[in-house]
Amino acid sequence: MAKRDYYEVLGINRDSSESDLKKVYRRLAMKFHPDKNPDDPEAENRFTEVKEAYEVLSNPEKRAIYDQYGHAGLDQQPGGRGASGFGGFSDSFGDIFGDIFGGGRGGGGGRSNVYRGSDLKYNLEISLEEAARGTETKIRIPSYTECGKCNGSGAKAGTEPVTCSTCQGQGQVRVTQGFFSMAQTCPDCQGSGKVIKTPCNACSGQGRTRDQKTLSVKIPAGVDQGDRIRLSAEGEAGVNGGPPGDLYVVINIPEHEVFSRDGNNLHCEMPISFSVAALGGEIQIPTLDGSAKIKVPAETQTGKVFRLRGKGIKGVRSNGYGDLMCHVVVETPVNLTSKQKELLSDLEEINQSNSNLHSPKAKSWMDKVKQDEDEKRKKTLRRKSKNYLRRS
Repeated sequence: MAKRDYYEVLGINRDSSESDLKKVYRRLAMKFHPDKNPDDPEAENRFTEVKEAYEVLSNPEKRAIYDQYGHAGLDQQPGGRGASGFGGFSDSFGDIFGDIFGGGRGGGGGRSNVYRGSDLKYNLEISLEEAARGTETKIRIPSYTECGKCNGSGAKAGTEPVTCSTCQGQGQVRVTQGFFSMAQTCPDCQGSGKVIKTPCNACSGQGRTRDQKTLSVKIPAGVDQGDRIRLSAEGEAGVNGGPPGDLYVVINIPEHEVFSRDGNNLHCEMPISFSVAALGGEIQIPTLDGSAKIKVPAETQTGKVFRLRGKGIKGVRSNGYGDLMCHVVVETPVNLTSKQKELLSDLEEINQSNSNLHSPKAKSWMDKVKQDEDEKRKKTLRRKSKNYLRRS
């Protein structure tokens, strides 16, 4: 399902100020917060959608990229959109939800500091033949994976994270300034409500490690330039036991030396000799499946297109194959021998003797040129005549 426009999600204009953005975000976040709508899955989805929109639009750099390129521009960024930016929600508006919802979700267990892993993007280059027939290939990508020693907890084997003594597991501490009391993220547990006393040696308490992994990717027949293949849960590992992100394999098909693709149809130039174009004949042309023969009628001109039905590509979402369009290019002979030059000179004399019959296009073109020149001369004479009459 396509993502909605972030400005539409928040209901603001593209030129809205930062203060307007914050006001709208606070109102929508309180309206759709899951603690306020415990039995409404749609509200939780809207809450996540609002958070993601605010995370992008409140960041000047991300907002500039989104304004220029939309969602596709954010997909190009390292790590994709992921969920790493939602921490800003807690930092900015923890006082709101601390006051309204009593310090978090889960009956006093602290606000969730569990995040989904970032999505990854991999540009995969394949040939036109591989795109047409489909293929399977292996790719190697760098990624964060769940730590195998601590199983993502961040604590050393045999130990577990303990309740934070500073916030008593709430993930928040209250700070009083004069008459105002504000809830802030706990500086010791970073809002998780848990503290790792003995970090895992392998991941240094992060719960995930940097690694390289090899994946097998099946490319379906008929993929096109820019198509994306989603590998679920093959992105970066989540934070604090959160679910992993996804991996998106983006197809890149370099320019082919013979064929160009237009949807499911293929196009190619078909060079033929001067004599075959004039006399006709049978030539062999390449296709993705091998080769095919085409009968060229006599007097074929450059630009004529021959259609070979079913010799194109069957797209991923298509029921049938496209066609191969062969565009005729009459090749002028080069490196002529004296005999060839003599024969061509004789042929040109014959053509000129009756150009209406042998070169009708050239004759009509020359006639058009002469007609235009005559019209220009007539206009010039008429203009000179008018000027003469005025002087008289």
